[in-house]
Amino acid sequence: MIKYQDHLKGVNAARLGGFFVGWLNPPNSAGHLKLLKGSDLAVLAVDGGRVVGFITAITDGVLAAYIPFLEVLPEYQGRGIGGQLVKRMLRMLGKAYMVDLLCDKELQQFYKKLNMFPATGMMIRNRRSQCGANIIRKK
Repeated sequence: MIKYQDHLKGVNAARLGGFFVGWLNPPNSAGHLKLLKGSDLAVLAVDGGRVVGFITAITDGVLAAYIPFLEVLPEYQGRGIGGQLVKRMLRMLGKAYMVDLLCDKELQQFYKKLNMFPATGMMIRNRRSQCGANIIRKK
């Protein structure tokens, strides 16, 4: 049975394998744990102690939030876990003025069902840093 949690208690790198499918230079499980800990908010889907899905958000706590990650393990996809993770995150973000995310065009239908709409944006992708080895310094 899938359980959802908005904390990292009991989560270690060993419970985070199998994510970032198709990435050229994915973070390892230790890097994955670091990105969860470094996020302002995270919601996890857990099955028997194993993390099977997660969503993260970065926010200024006033007006804006950005959702950089929503991932569900391939063998758990199609069960509504991703939708539950988004709904729970949006509830946590409350009445923020803006909640933004970037996704591939083929995923836009998924987010439209969750009351989001397409927008135009710009981005930079440094594939050499994709594994998370280069730490960004926070204030």
